[in-house]
Amino acid sequence: MSFAYPTHPKRYFVTGISTDVGKTVAAAVLTQALQADYWKPVQAGGLDHTDTHTVQRLVSNPRSVFHPEAYRLQMPASPHTAAAAEGVRLSLEQIVLPSTQNHLIVEGAGGLMVPLNEQELVLDLIQNLNLEVVLVSRNYLGSINHTLTSAEVLRYRNIPVAGILFNGEPNPSTEEFILNYTKLPALPRLLEETDLNQETVQRYAQTFRTYFTAHDLQ
Repeated sequence: MSFAYPTHPKRYFVTGISTDVGKTVAAAVLTQALQADYWKPVQAGGLDHTDTHTVQRLVSNPRSVFHPEAYRLQMPASPHTAAAAEGVRLSLEQIVLPSTQNHLIVEGAGGLMVPLNEQELVLDLIQNLNLEVVLVSRNYLGSINHTLTSAEVLRYRNIPVAGILFNGEPNPSTEEFILNYTKLPALPRLLEETDLNQETVQRYAQTFRTYFTAHDLQ
């Protein structure tokens, strides 16, 4: 399925209920599904193999543009700690959306309450950028609490949420409770994959394209 060049491009901020829940893979699938641009505002650590590099490797469409990070920090730590180690203070005013007429997928660092400086969080960045959220959840002991807390904070801040994306091994009981409680839609899920490559991402992207078209989210 091909997508017409968007008149009103969608812009999603991909955040997670915790670290290591699959934000980067989710961002790659969304980027491929929408043939969107991709942007990681803050990269802390792993500068030789960044999240942008990973998404570039997994995305195969010719339209996506990969925009440079606003901040590239050496230390693999919370952004405020990594920045302080280099004598830098992260400023929301310096984190400006890239100029593009295309759809845009923005990937956060960690979860909503991760600090960017001594006073501001990833949550504040999302609100400042005025973006709709895709919340990535993963089933583990404590994930119900983490998912409900994240959803409640977003609701309190009046930040729109496109839906919850469950990644990994399904747990129907947990997921049903989360969806019933939050009243948020479930986006197509991602499963554990032994071989994550462009073909895998394209397969999931097709499912998301169908979902976006059916729900008029293109």
